[in-house]
Amino acid sequence: MAGIYFHIPFCSKACHYCNFHFSTSLHRKPEVLQAMLQQLQQRQLPTGVALPTHISSIYFGGGTPSLLSAAELAQLLAAVRQQFAVSADAEITLEANPDDIDAARLEQWLALGINRLSMGVQSFHDDDLRWMNRSHRASQSLAAIHAARAAGFHNFSIDLIYGVPGMSMERWQHNVAQAMSLQVPHLSCYALTVEEKTALHHFVQKGKVAPIDDALQARHFEALMQWTAAQGYEHYEISNYALPGKRSRHNSSYWQGQPYWGIGPSAHSFDGQHTRWWNIANNSEYIRLLQAGAPAYEVEVLSPVQRMNETIMTLLRTSEGLPVNLEAQQIGGYTYPAHQWASAQNYLHEFMQNGWVTLQRHLLQLTNSGKLYADHIASALFASEE
Repeated sequence: MAGIYFHIPFCSKACHYCNFHFSTSLHRKPEVLQAMLQQLQQRQLPTGVALPTHISSIYFGGGTPSLLSAAELAQLLAAVRQQFAVSADAEITLEANPDDIDAARLEQWLALGINRLSMGVQSFHDDDLRWMNRSHRASQSLAAIHAARAAGFHNFSIDLIYGVPGMSMERWQHNVAQAMSLQVPHLSCYALTVEEKTALHHFVQKGKVAPIDDALQARHFEALMQWTAAQGYEHYEISNYALPGKRSRHNSSYWQGQPYWGIGPSAHSFDGQHTRWWNIANNSEYIRLLQAGAPAYEVEVLSPVQRMNETIMTLLRTSEGLPVNLEAQQIGGYTYPAHQWASAQNYLHEFMQNGWVTLQRHLLQLTNSGKLYADHIASALFASEE
């Protein structure tokens, strides 16, 4: 598998919690899109990197890709098909705000070959949406979900946010129950985080918003796991739940360490082996560099230890789990540094004693209680370069 990711760095409003790269000014949108086409056509890649010739997934993220016209989306898709052989059954996902979704646009997207939507619903309560500074209302989310299904989109996802200060368990349950009553095939559910340089961070610093309540988030997450399991959803990654056959193929390729190429300001790429590179997170500079034919990215070549640590972080988050061979002193298919192996074994024993992980058939998997400590468990197992 190999994927193409387009980062569309434009939004109609700035959500209070978001720290992704975007602009609410659209006046340079044509120039950014032209630079993205140049990046594709020039095949700007780090020295020694060769991308696969076949593509099995394309993902339009952002920002708000649904702000693009059908003609703009068509131009980007045509450029991919000129450069790569795109699988006939490729998953092509478009992130969309509910207020951008109507019957005419849905028909256009389907005609372009877009076969999966990711809708930024976040909540089915209007006061939550106002608090987040979202551009849509709950009624628009409901209408968008019904319209997408009526148009022929049978594969779509919605985002929901939990752990919002003051969000009761009843309100969180209503959000999840609403999604499941609509038989939404895929849910991406994220704990609210306070990121630096966001409006939410400023509000918390000024005392206008209460700090994140970790205990509340844990209760929301534990309940979410119970509710989704009861309705037949697979909890296939920490933040993602899918009905059978509805997993995100594109995002799964990230967690499985497959190669992907990011196009657009701030987009990241990986060659599937040891090289990562990421585009500059500045629209004007991105345009200037591409127009000059200069590299618009920075590069990092991962050491074997860094690659192993990334594998620990990503695979441990999945339902498939992390390969661990105690006899061969291997984690994630990598040989663990011998002088650090005793420490890693001690952590593994501790986590199993706590009931946070299981180790069966050489697969380390998180239990539901362990999923609350996923980042801690992963970081404890990281090796150092020493």
